[in-house]
Amino acid sequence: MPSGQDHRTIETALAEEAARLGFAACGIAPATADWAAAARLDDWVAAGMHGEMQWMAARAAQRRSPRALWPEAASVIALGMSYAPAADPLALAARQDRARISVYAQGGDYHDTVKRALKALARWLIDEAGRRGLEPPQVKVFVDTAPVMEKPLAEAAGIGWQGKHTNLVSRAHGSWLFLGAIYTTLDLQPGEPHADRCGSCRACQDACPTQAFPAPYRLDARRCISYLTIEHSGPVPEVFRTALGNRIYGCDDCLAVCPWNAFASAAAANKAFLPRAELAAPRLAELLALDDAGFRRLFAGSPIKRIGRNRFVRNCLYAAGNSADAALRQPVAALVGDDDAAVADAARWALARL
Repeated sequence: MPSGQDHRTIETALAEEAARLGFAACGIAPATADWAAAARLDDWVAAGMHGEMQWMAARAAQRRSPRALWPEAASVIALGMSYAPAADPLALAARQDRARISVYAQGGDYHDTVKRALKALARWLIDEAGRRGLEPPQVKVFVDTAPVMEKPLAEAAGIGWQGKHTNLVSRAHGSWLFLGAIYTTLDLQPGEPHADRCGSCRACQDACPTQAFPAPYRLDARRCISYLTIEHSGPVPEVFRTALGNRIYGCDDCLAVCPWNAFASAAAANKAFLPRAELAAPRLAELLALDDAGFRRLFAGSPIKRIGRNRFVRNCLYAAGNSADAALRQPVAALVGDDDAAVADAARWALARL
């Protein structure tokens, strides 16, 4: 390397640049590894546990390994951005006039924030490789919208392990990491895979309100509150409606009880994910009154926007039905004749309970 050049390895420089861009965790995995997770994915889809998420089945072959999606890939850079909350995610459980929104959706849309940082890091990598006299690599960036197994990749790259709740757990950041990946043709030195640190703990399994874990490390999405409130279309099966409590978008229970969160610090969270005041503890009565335009205004720039007004208000009606709050009878009754069949069904159910 010519005099005056950077004597850090490109891997070290990469980790430092990732931190500068707001990533709390960075690791490297080989794109050629044999992913044991692929067999688990096949079994999971074959058992129908993906529910209505048909893209999981349709693109399962591409999801099996990095090279199945992009044959030219040599390395995978796995990245995590913290959204560790300052407040207890379970604190609103007893506030039945309020709605509970999953921590990750109370701030800005993580897709935008993480992808912007991934693109910046990918551009840096291309420039840095050229500066070091290497052939400029090709890169592809992914965050949650492509057939990429971010959690097994992150485990292989050493930034955490896939816990019994099937989400990634970090010794430094607990269960509060948004994951992204950069696939590249550059041959980088991989890290060591992270060991499983769950031990005999089953706190996440026991905390699930709908018993969505038929076994450790296995999630039946069809029973998961996050799936039911976000991905599931039409009426939620009645057997799960009471268990929803006042959760209207996602569920943090299995994440929040993980003992490793004791090491997570809200100071490490990206400021883009700080909760918006109107979403931290919203009143159910106000949410029930939302029409489509009002919904779009309230959730502009939020991941919640993608489920639409009808599915969102449906969820709010189940929460109202679980509230035992007579003051909600009037806003609930106003929705019995809603044009959306699932909303009207939820309104009738809630009104009968109130």
